Amino acid sequence: MTTQPNPYPLFINGQPVTALQLNPLAFAGFAHFTAMQVRNAKIKALDLHLDRLRNASLDLFGRAPSDELLRSYIRMAVQEGARDQSMTVTVFSPHGEFTADSMDVEPKVLVRTAAPSDGPKGPLRLSAIAHQRPLAAIKHVGEVGKTYYLHQAIRQGFDDAAFVNENGCLSEATIWNLVFWDGNAVIWPKAEMLKGTMMGMVQRQLAHLDVPQRHEFITFERLEEFSGAAVMNSWTPGIPVSAIASYTIEEARPFIELLHRAHEAEPAEFPG
Repeated sequence: MTTQPNPYPLFINGQPVTALQLNPLAFAGFAHFTAMQVRNAKIKALDLHLDRLRNASLDLFGRAPSDELLRSYIRMAVQEGARDQSMTVTVFSPHGEFTADSMDVEPKVLVRTAAPSDGPKGPLRLSAIAHQRPLAAIKHVGEVGKTYYLHQAIRQGFDDAAFVNENGCLSEATIWNLVFWDGNAVIWPKAEMLKGTMMGMVQRQLAHLDVPQRHEFITFERLEEFSGAAVMNSWTPGIPVSAIASYTIEEARPFIELLHRAHEAEPAEFPG
């Protein structure tokens, strides 16, 4: 029997991964990552992914793999995998966590690929949870709360969960950025949170389209002012949100179409 090549390979520092090498990573929590969608062997906003990996590496490890090295690892995974795929690039300490040995060391890079995804269709109904992600500006691993609150939301009859900070303002959702629409301008929550790469590319393309944008504090009372809301992440630039907690929000199709149009305007590149 002929063995078929794996369309979604894994690499550490550009080398194929063995099960033995993965064992220490199974429950490792001192790491950060970025997630992206590859289509036709090309990636949108690769510059934002590289910025995220560089900045988070400097914060966590005191040093960072070069952009050129990261590009080479990403390029290898694209070349040896499926032309359409989901890709996760994780930067981690070879000494694991809970030890001083993980300080100021040269991190390693795990590139994991899987089947492509466009996310759920929606609309989504979100519960509201009082929660602040630690090191919110970093996309780090080991956040049990995101899955826990997702499960709690589903048990309560919702689809997912949005987070409310100590000031009573909405910040982000479990694995999503939140965005709102007042009929004229796009409104982004003003709060401590992760700035997603999808969020970044949509923001710069909306600017090119001359669409007004603002960052504002979003309380529950303000939800009645909006004519649309959505969530976005690496899967999709916009899934409509029809409710947050007990507040119903109009499903504004033109708003969702605008977010998708902004995403489509972002050029894709082969990671050469």
